[in-house]
Amino acid sequence: MNLRPSTTWASVVSAAFIATLLLPRAARATTSAELYTSAAEGYGRFEARLRFASGDGVVSSFFLWKDGSEQAGTFWNELDFEKLGADCHLQTNALYGNPVGDHSKQAALTADLCNAYHVYAYEWLPDSIAWFVDGTEIRRETGAVALAYANNAPNGMQVHFNIWPGNASFGGNFSPSILPVHEYIDWFQFSPYANGAFAAAKWREDFSDPALPSTLLTGTWASPKNLSTDDPINVNFIDGYAVLSLTADNATGPAGAMPSGGVSAGGNGGNTATNTGGASGTATSSAGAPTNTGGSSSPSGATTTGMNGATAPGAPPSLGCGCMQARSRGSLPPEFPVGTLVLATLVGAFGRRRRVGLKQ
Repeated sequence: MNLRPSTTWASVVSAAFIATLLLPRAARATTSAELYTSAAEGYGRFEARLRFASGDGVVSSFFLWKDGSEQAGTFWNELDFEKLGADCHLQTNALYGNPVGDHSKQAALTADLCNAYHVYAYEWLPDSIAWFVDGTEIRRETGAVALAYANNAPNGMQVHFNIWPGNASFGGNFSPSILPVHEYIDWFQFSPYANGAFAAAKWREDFSDPALPSTLLTGTWASPKNLSTDDPINVNFIDGYAVLSLTADNATGPAGAMPSGGVSAGGNGGNTATNTGGASGTATSSAGAPTNTGGSSSPSGATTTGMNGATAPGAPPSLGCGCMQARSRGSLPPEFPVGTLVLATLVGAFGRRRRVGLKQ
């Protein structure tokens, strides 16, 4: 919500009230999910083996996010892998700036992203950012784009996964009739970059425990298009997989064993992204390496399960391609009285914002 100087509180309340009354029932009867790391990491390789959710209008993602990017006057930093549309195509995003600018590209892939597992990776270095699928580089940014992250994300970025309903302006033509749908995450890990090379994995999460890992957090906010609310009940850990579900409000999570999906070209192991582009041996730029907040480094060559990070002071809003939108922290369910919903709308308008105004 972009307010002009002449806007009055009465008009804001009236607009919020009308918007609440006109909100389609289907838009208020969908529950989404977000899972993210409590600690941020600096330069390095971020990898995840996952299977995106299928369905027209369903946005399924793996992204990196600088906490606080949505706050007024703050330089935005975000990198995305996003599955979009009924054809399950992949879009990569570099979202940065103050105000945030959208730098999206479609990836021309023949791989089945919604019915098989693949390994997705980011290599974030002082002078470049690259996206990989199953070890093959599909996009690389240098110059001004790389500097936008090197100069403005000194404390690193957090890893996020989410699933939510889009609309005709972004994601496709969503219908609740296709629910439930799920995003399956086999594992993810981080390998730091220093002195011109990638070190062994600092941490790796394999979801071997059915409980939420102590180093991860779940979202509780309205999704980018405000068509659903993230609920921790839709983040489950089954058979060694993290499962993010998009459901009708009366249904929760997945049932039964996780689909094996076969082995993708990226395989089951870590460190599968091919370091094309000559990252190794590249000297660290004058911008310096971002500080890895939260989390203690493992001894060289050791791999640890879990992130060893402290709980983050706040939960960043969720993007996803044109994604971040005004949202309140802990959005209220549709059964709350209209007056309460109006208040929640006002809080969302003036509170944390994420990717506001993009692809609206």
